[in-house]
Amino acid sequence: MEKRMSLVPRTQTLVARGCAWRGSIALLVLVAVNACGTPPAPVPSTAPAPTGGSAPLPVEPVQSGGAPAVKETTPAAIVESDFGVYNGSPVKLFTLTNEHGLVLKAMTYGAIITEFHVPDRNGKHADIVLGFDDLKGYVGGNAAYFGATVGRVANRIKNAKFTLEGKPYLLAANDGPHSLHGGNRGWDKVVWNAKATETPDGPQVTFSYVSPHEEEGYPGNVQASSTYTLTHDDRLRVEMRATSDKTTLVNMVHHSYWNLAGHAAGTIEDHELVLFADEYTPANGLVPDGSVKRVKGTPFDFRAQKPIGKDLKAAGGKPVGFDHNWVVNGDPNALRTVATLKHPGSGRTMTLSADQPGVQFYTGNFLDGTARGKGGTAYPQYAGLCLETQKFPNSINVPAWQAQVILKPGATYQHTMVHAFSVE
Repeated sequence: MEKRMSLVPRTQTLVARGCAWRGSIALLVLVAVNACGTPPAPVPSTAPAPTGGSAPLPVEPVQSGGAPAVKETTPAAIVESDFGVYNGSPVKLFTLTNEHGLVLKAMTYGAIITEFHVPDRNGKHADIVLGFDDLKGYVGGNAAYFGATVGRVANRIKNAKFTLEGKPYLLAANDGPHSLHGGNRGWDKVVWNAKATETPDGPQVTFSYVSPHEEEGYPGNVQASSTYTLTHDDRLRVEMRATSDKTTLVNMVHHSYWNLAGHAAGTIEDHELVLFADEYTPANGLVPDGSVKRVKGTPFDFRAQKPIGKDLKAAGGKPVGFDHNWVVNGDPNALRTVATLKHPGSGRTMTLSADQPGVQFYTGNFLDGTARGKGGTAYPQYAGLCLETQKFPNSINVPAWQAQVILKPGATYQHTMVHAFSVE
């Protein structure tokens, strides 16, 4: 049985010390004069009445113990702070908090989600995304793309080349012979502009970036945005948009590594996953070969809930693990359920919906403990998993898939993901 997460209001008690009288020094004189007679008349406080500024903390009536209880103020829905400087540009960190106390942190470098605190069935919060404590970690060691907005074209393009409108294009080969996640300096390695807003649904921050013509070998000036909304019904909504002045390629993905037990809790092998996909695209050296196969009878069958570790070794690969594209059931352009992820130990559950044709399920195969994350945590292999909704990898080089990834002037690339959180 699922239940919505809520944050019980917290109170603190202020203990009165010494004499309980409040007032001016004159009060002490009155007390001395009346020591042998009747009690002194009450003396009004000399403190001025509020005049429209910050309201005082609400004071509870004095309890039998004599201590007035004061409720904590509600955390601000949006807080902006400094997070360092990259190539002369200041990097800002935005902290979003919803009405139930879920906390999301995201920064302008790479439009990266750095932290996401969610309660378990007992109300205990944990940070459920992998990452680093400071900007230096992301700039110097984020080969895994922790939490990033990836573009201009996510995933792999075979042999780092493609032809568009009859013109050949060569890209940076940054993954063996292939181009991966936008090239040497993809959108995860630039500083985005940002604007935060409180909406009726919840706090929101929109990151925007203009990718110039021929950046990393791609044609066209592209105006891109990625918006994170932390809704009051405990959903993380990710909305990615892009337009171009020339025909180009766009395939943006969100690249958080999830561990619902907590980022430092070990591996995700005990997590239970359902993928709403009857088919997947087999790969040759991590690049789809253009075919589509049924998952039935293979290790790639997640149509029924099962522990990720059950068939992990059977997935093969170098290194071993899942790093494949599944074909999501239903209308490829409609918002629909993609996956359900559960951690039995904590009760945390995440249901992902999106409007893309595919989803890359990746089990952190390349993590090896050398990356020191938040709190000095060494992230071992399988420490986190990614569910990256997307256009099919290498689609520009597969005739049947080419239309997915081509963006023409006047059209708008749109990609929406909704992560719904609950506990069992």
